[in-house]
Amino acid sequence: MASAGAGRVRALYKRLLLVHRLLPDDLRAIGDRYVREEFRRSKGVGAEEANRFLKEWEAYADILQAQATESVMRPMQKACYGIDLTANKLNDFNEEQIGQLHTLMQEATKPVQ
Repeated sequence: MASAGAGRVRALYKRLLLVHRLLPDDLRAIGDRYVREEFRRSKGVGAEEANRFLKEWEAYADILQAQATESVMRPMQKACYGIDLTANKLNDFNEEQIGQLHTLMQEATKPVQ
């Protein structure tokens, strides 16, 4: 992902970890682990894929930051994080990504211990 600019990648990675600090501990742990794995897995991708990767993660960071800020501003309301995936987005995923999404869903919906 060097073609996307190491500074941009590093700044986004750092921003994601900072935004995750606003989440409940269990969600933060899942999010931090997933971000770490995804950024490692995407190190050697081409320029076009790197730009798409960064664009999607930047959108995620924007949405999550807005949702986390909203939950801090309105502590009496139940916090809701994330967005529904559109059919178009799901159709763009390859089999490996679908598997990762399924694993993430299982992790996120585990009963709290």
